[in-house]
Amino acid sequence: MALATPRVRSTCVEAQEFPELAQRYEVSAVPKIVLNERIEFMGAVPEPMFLEAVLAAVSEGDGAEATGIEEIEPAAEG
Repeated sequence: MALATPRVRSTCVEAQEFPELAQRYEVSAVPKIVLNERIEFMGAVPEPMFLEAVLAAVSEGDGAEATGIEEIEPAAEG
């Protein structure tokens, strides 16, 4: 998405090179996605679920007033 529009920014962080960030975001698996400091998920998720999480993150404001992070669980594949 960040390649498709300048309105989306993304950052990739190497957890072993930045252990303080890995600890802050409780990285225990990769990929670990954090959206606007309030929605997070680990591992691969289906595209519709990812888009839903992005839309939820941007519809809730800029993240400055976030009090906690909501964890999104990947749906079980079956």
